[in-house]
Amino acid sequence: MNAVEKESSGVKKGAMISVDESIQETILNFFKEALEKKCFDAALIPVRVPAGDSYSWILIQDKSLLKDANPISPIMPVQGAKALSSLTRKGKGDLKIAAIMRPCEIRAAIELFKLEQINLDNVFLFSFDCPGALPLLDYIEDPEKGEKIFNSSYAGNIWNDEPMKPVCKMCDNFSIPNCDLHFGILGFKENNLLLIPNSTKGESILKKMGIASEKNLSDWEKKVDEVRKKKEKIKKETYHNIQPMVEGLDSLLKTFANCIACHNCMSVCPICYCRQCYFDSEVSKFTSENYLLRAEKRGGLRFPSDIILFQSGRMSHMSLSCVSCGMCEDACPVSIPVAQIFSYVADKTQKAFEYQPGRNIGEPLPLKDYKEEELQEIKELVKDFVSQE
Repeated sequence: MNAVEKESSGVKKGAMISVDESIQETILNFFKEALEKKCFDAALIPVRVPAGDSYSWILIQDKSLLKDANPISPIMPVQGAKALSSLTRKGKGDLKIAAIMRPCEIRAAIELFKLEQINLDNVFLFSFDCPGALPLLDYIEDPEKGEKIFNSSYAGNIWNDEPMKPVCKMCDNFSIPNCDLHFGILGFKENNLLLIPNSTKGESILKKMGIASEKNLSDWEKKVDEVRKKKEKIKKETYHNIQPMVEGLDSLLKTFANCIACHNCMSVCPICYCRQCYFDSEVSKFTSENYLLRAEKRGGLRFPSDIILFQSGRMSHMSLSCVSCGMCEDACPVSIPVAQIFSYVADKTQKAFEYQPGRNIGEPLPLKDYKEEELQEIKELVKDFVSQE
């Protein structure tokens, strides 16, 4: 079964592996051994930059270079799906790549696969129970302090999500996405780690490494469910606070009043994959005469113009595939809670279409593939809308 066809193979057990110095070190040792046994040719993994104040995605073949890698990095400077897309967008390469990413990054990668921006044929997707990520600005202020805060936040089974990004605190998709192999951190003592095969590709790697899946998952599942319920409660509270900020045009105008149209949120978003965005194109740029005419008709014109058109346009473009990774909020220079707003809108959109991004690699995007009976539903929705006018 290749990555395009892969589904969960129904495996109900995992492998228990002993933790070495740390969870990160244990995962790195697993990758070193897997490279030695040629389970894959290279690993795509976050590596701390020489300056020590950020991380970069590096494709590593030499196992000795993994010493500077951190599979569970404290920040997300670049969304992993974007990094994977840059390697595979033009089709299947000769290298077999193992990419270890957060669940939201895995889900974004699956969405980009559906949008033909990623090829997964020679890719093994690894993930882990994700404690979240620190806000980028908080980390940059004091990277060493950030490392300590992050590492202590998920020591043992008691997770402290207080220092994490707002969207991470309410993320209920923090565990076992549609990946090939998953590292289970929750539910076990500090000296143990669970490795769960989630596809036939994952099973083949464990088989090649001589690791047997014999451990019952009930303790891990119980702990995951416990954390998920806590996060669902936080999500409900957050959405309650966000709702007044986005309901109605006046609310949107107020919410995005400080937006400077830098388009950073668009640039870092893994789902905004267009090579040329309308809002950055010549079509959307006007002459001074055009601006004056528009200002005369409206009685005034703010600069930059069309802020709400940009934000609402981006919402409609990517809300079905939004995975609430929080990259947009990290990138906003004026501290607008963009990720929380988009997560709220995406939740509404995805529920309306009964679609969860990244859940199933074989599930088509609702607005990319239509069924004949859906056209009649759209017609009825339009009629209802018109009748309410």
